[in-house]
Amino acid sequence: MMKPDVTGLQLWLDALGQAVLVFDADGHLSAANAAARTLLNADLRLIESDGWRAVTALLDSPHSSRGLEDATAEALATGQPARFQVYLRGEYHTCWAAVVRHGDRTATVVSIELPDWGVMADLMDQFVGELRTTVEATRGHTELIAQTLKHAGPDATAGYLNRRISGFTRLIDAHMHRSERLLELMSRLQAIRLGRLRPRLEAERRRIRAGEFLEDLVESLDDTRLLDPETDEQDLRSRIRLDIPADAEISASPEALATVLRELIRNAMMYSMRATPVVLRCRPTGRQVQIDVSDEGYGIRASEYERVFAPFQRARQPQILGEFGYGLGLYLCKHEVEAMNGRLWFQSDEGAGTTFSLKLPVWQADYSDARGSGSVSSDKR
Repeated sequence: MMKPDVTGLQLWLDALGQAVLVFDADGHLSAANAAARTLLNADLRLIESDGWRAVTALLDSPHSSRGLEDATAEALATGQPARFQVYLRGEYHTCWAAVVRHGDRTATVVSIELPDWGVMADLMDQFVGELRTTVEATRGHTELIAQTLKHAGPDATAGYLNRRISGFTRLIDAHMHRSERLLELMSRLQAIRLGRLRPRLEAERRRIRAGEFLEDLVESLDDTRLLDPETDEQDLRSRIRLDIPADAEISASPEALATVLRELIRNAMMYSMRATPVVLRCRPTGRQVQIDVSDEGYGIRASEYERVFAPFQRARQPQILGEFGYGLGLYLCKHEVEAMNGRLWFQSDEGAGTTFSLKLPVWQADYSDARGSGSVSSDKR
């Protein structure tokens, strides 16, 4: 049975947002927090009674190739927390196992992250609204095109019809682009929420030669619709300046890195004057490689910093709100960079510009190179 709390540890555990179970060296449950009691409910009483045997039966899920026992063995061997995933209560949960030693005592800590579907629900509401608008607007515009053609007189010229119809087709194109963009954001968010992102990016990890990769990425912008259709057309490649060492090599998923960098370039282009440059700079920093995307744009007010990586939040400056966006891209980029064992941050001066920087692990020679080098995939958005 669970031991009574005498140290105040229970207060700290109950303040945590994830479910936590602590087992002593004999496999008995010694502590469980409020989140665990809410998530596990009746199963917790069984764990209190049967200890480690009950929790392994619960968390060694047949839906996952790796369960609690495997993760605990890894944590014991490496001295670091080990991640695994379980299907519990109809949802996928990311879990962690850690072995803690204090003097001659050993404890095993199991934590279960609680899925937060609030962001996904907000996105679904927005997607449904966007799709409804797209369908209704497209239907209305196609009807207007049909009426224009139907009532055009015998003297109507091709130029006249083009002027009447081209405005409708541009509106249809904008609606379809935005729906496609939102669908792509939903797919990326779903990978995060279902715990699929990190395993996929680990499987896609390759050696990326930074110079070649970034040059190919810039070349691919010719075939990429990066900006919203209502944004003034411009030659994106002509604005980009590259500052890349020839020998930098990164360990990451080429597709995910390309997605993140396109997102950062998109922001730099949207929130700066079209005549100003956007600089992509890359440099090794010890065991990591840093990539900076810098613009000379509007910058971000200090009071708006906390909104930058928050879902569905955008800086409340007129120049930024004047461009169409969902306020989700940077939130996704941060998760994707961290899933590749990296870090994403920014520095900004209002009225002077912004630099978004990311660090990713440098490629290690002892890492299997059988997968080959990274290349930029075509953008499907």
